Amino acid sequence: MVRFTGVHHLAFATGDMDATIRFWRDLLGMRLVVGLGRPGNRQYFFAVSERDFVAFFEWPGIEPVPYKRHGDPARGRFVFDHVSFGLEAEEQLWELADRLAEADMPVSTVVDHGFLRSIYAFDPNGIPLEFSVNVPGVDVRLRPVMADPRPAAAAAEGPDPVPGRWPAVEEPTPPEARTVVRGVGSDLFGGKAPGGS
Repeated sequence: MVRFTGVHHLAFATGDMDATIRFWRDLLGMRLVVGLGRPGNRQYFFAVSERDFVAFFEWPGIEPVPYKRHGDPARGRFVFDHVSFGLEAEEQLWELADRLAEADMPVSTVVDHGFLRSIYAFDPNGIPLEFSVNVPGVDVRLRPVMADPRPAAAAAEGPDPVPGRWPAVEEPTPPEARTVVRGVGSDLFGGKAPGGS
């Protein structure tokens, strides 16, 4: 069975990599760990935790997104509302809120959601951000909660994966047929040649 380790990285876009670096590295404190570039295209990675990253492409002509408050309903084509980064302790919510306010970045007060507490802000690209800490003693991973009085049909089936909903793999790719192609950065880290494994 496939086992996920977390969100490896979220990839966003920016038109101003310098402002993005100064916010994510210098204000939030995330280390800039990889910088890849070629004409008209940069991609930089910041370490969120020991396992997770946030990345930014810098493309010409990218502008900050229009203001939309976190969680407000939207219409039409839409794919992303906000991203929440976990913190270790509630004291860190207050520390981060103070840092954002001191930097003249809009930030909410701490909001209690029952199982987590959060603050809300925006990065220089207009990306809506949430910073959250779990409420001690409340772990919805161990004890899921469905408080929607009219849950989606699939949600009413329970929290665990339902076997048989998707076709089973009949013929897995054999090791001798697996290929890996070079991508940006492959040469920097000893990547495999095309056709290698």
